[in-house]
Amino acid sequence: MTKSLANARLESVTSTFDKADWASAYCNVEKELTNCPLEVLKGEIPRELNGVLYRNGPGRLERGGQWIHHPFDGDGMICAFNFKNGSVNLTNKFVRTKAWQEEEKAGKFLYRGVFGSQKKGGIIANAFDVRLKNIANTHVVKLGSDLLALWEASSPHALDPTTLETKGITTLKGTLHPGEAFSAHPRFDPGHNGGRRMVTFGVKTGPKSTLRLMEFGIEGEKSGELINERKDMFNGFAFLHDFAITPNWAIFLQNAISFNPLPFLIGQKGAAQCLSSQLNRHSKFWLIPRESGLFAGNRPKIINGPKGFVFHHLNAWEENQEVILDSIYYQDFPSIEPKQDFREINFDSIPEGILKRSKINLSTNTVTTNTLSKQCCEFGMVNPCLEGMPARYSWMAVSEIKSGNAPLQAIKKLDLINKEEVFWSAAPRGFVGEPLFVSRPNSKKEDDGWVLCMIWNSKTNSTGLVILEAENLTEQAILKLPIKIPHGLHGSWVDSI
Repeated sequence: MTKSLANARLESVTSTFDKADWASAYCNVEKELTNCPLEVLKGEIPRELNGVLYRNGPGRLERGGQWIHHPFDGDGMICAFNFKNGSVNLTNKFVRTKAWQEEEKAGKFLYRGVFGSQKKGGIIANAFDVRLKNIANTHVVKLGSDLLALWEASSPHALDPTTLETKGITTLKGTLHPGEAFSAHPRFDPGHNGGRRMVTFGVKTGPKSTLRLMEFGIEGEKSGELINERKDMFNGFAFLHDFAITPNWAIFLQNAISFNPLPFLIGQKGAAQCLSSQLNRHSKFWLIPRESGLFAGNRPKIINGPKGFVFHHLNAWEENQEVILDSIYYQDFPSIEPKQDFREINFDSIPEGILKRSKINLSTNTVTTNTLSKQCCEFGMVNPCLEGMPARYSWMAVSEIKSGNAPLQAIKKLDLINKEEVFWSAAPRGFVGEPLFVSRPNSKKEDDGWVLCMIWNSKTNSTGLVILEAENLTEQAILKLPIKIPHGLHGSWVDSI
């Protein structure tokens, strides 16, 4: 299923993937496991790799013969891969949200989905039902003594980090109001301002959008405690999934997008389908001073950005009078229309994600942008120890082809200085998810560690986990899971629980 392409470049080829192979990953997770040992198909698990890989994503895509309209509407299912002395055990559980429990009992969908999933009964059954179904399916991180299942339109669910049992919605010791939005894409400050912190946000959207920036302690007595926060109001609707941090700034990109809620209210579309890109308008960068940094208390800077749409940022750092930000840009907001089947999408009709660098000059309030790589990519990251600082290396999921849009089938290590590329590929019948970098204990080099990634093998109709040497992407081990898991979203690593 796999082939190592270390120290080589992918050729510019016409994509040969089979869409049926890609779509075959979309299925319900049928079993929940507890401390199930994983089979090693190839290689050996590094004995130095000890800790837990958590991963979140949609695990329920169909009920009673009805499929959801978009995989982002699927109920959250958490995996915990426990690495210990050369072995790995898997525990997986659905997040027991209120809606999941109700729909499990009813055997059918009772709620609409943000990305277009509808209840049976057409417009009459869906009109004016504006309840949010908190599906807890986007990210999973550890904060204090709890594991948090995140979905950015509402509050997090707290889980037991070992058993994955759902404790319920948490207000984080009173920090959040019930139902308050809490980002599904926090950033982890490695210690820029006197201690490691989780930096995150919540946004209340409308004609004016209010953004709440929060910083939580993640070590010692401050673990899980809100250390500081601030609120800022901005003009216009804000669709914000991700952001970036430096020691002094939190950087957001307000995509040039509008929202017409009428089709959602009358039951024709999901809320996200009511978003529309404003292709002739520029985005705007919001640079918000961190309350732990040098410019605490100052007003945000608002600077015109480039055209295009961004879900994810790679990293940011400060250099003289500039903030430099690497992001994955789409030409337009990718969407699935009401009558489309997400398993039958035409990749050629959807814009690919391109890695670009923006240099934001804080003296002149101007931005210059250049392309770092034209290859379709997603889920980029750097060594977490360099979050908010200049990093030489990045790892990301990419298409097998060098230009145009196609499913993610390879992992790329990109040298951000000299643009050298190293690949590991699961093509032609394999597909990859988000790669996660884990440092080797006591490492001295930026790329000394491993890259972990879940893979879908359509040939064997199974899910796997690959462990790669981060420096050259050589295979260390491939593990087979005893359950099938759909293409997923985000994950995190903790050294111990």
